[in-house]
Amino acid sequence: MSNRDYANRRPASKGRKKGTGGRRKSAPQPKRFPFALSLVTLGLVGGFGYFLWSINDSADKVETQPEVQTVKPKVVKKDPNALPPKPKEEWTYQEELENKQVEVDIPKNTAPTRPYQMQCGSFRKEAQANEMKAVIAFQGLEAQVRKVSGSSGIWYKVVLGPYERKRLAEKHRHILQRGGLNGCQIWFWEGG
Repeated sequence: MSNRDYANRRPASKGRKKGTGGRRKSAPQPKRFPFALSLVTLGLVGGFGYFLWSINDSADKVETQPEVQTVKPKVVKKDPNALPPKPKEEWTYQEELENKQVEVDIPKNTAPTRPYQMQCGSFRKEAQANEMKAVIAFQGLEAQVRKVSGSSGIWYKVVLGPYERKRLAEKHRHILQRGGLNGCQIWFWEGG
């Protein structure tokens, strides 16, 4: 075994060309603080100091305005007996209205002359109409499918009603809209 000192040994240079002469790069010189920057900084500090010195005396030169004294009005307590007397009623409504009658014209028949219906769809195929009728039934309402012959062929209409009042028809339409069925129209009832 040989006594070799591996700790003090220089590492072998890999990939370096031999014969560089062993020149070392010189260490970079420390940068000097620029002279111009120090002059600008000194000028700014000096200018700020002069500004503070110049405004120091200006606070004493400002004239103070005299305080305006507000005069509070004196509240004089009035005697409750000193209030003016309550006014006397001079109106005589009861005497004037006792012998009067009001006439109101009410139409004799306020009910609509025809009931209402709500149509939710019109289809060429009866299966589609029955499908919509089932969707309406899931909303808790009862619909009818009517077969109608027209100039353009046979149509299957999905109709709800008859409704005596339009308000009930609108209530049912809102129920259907909450269920996702839009497009129902309210019309006067067509016989059938």
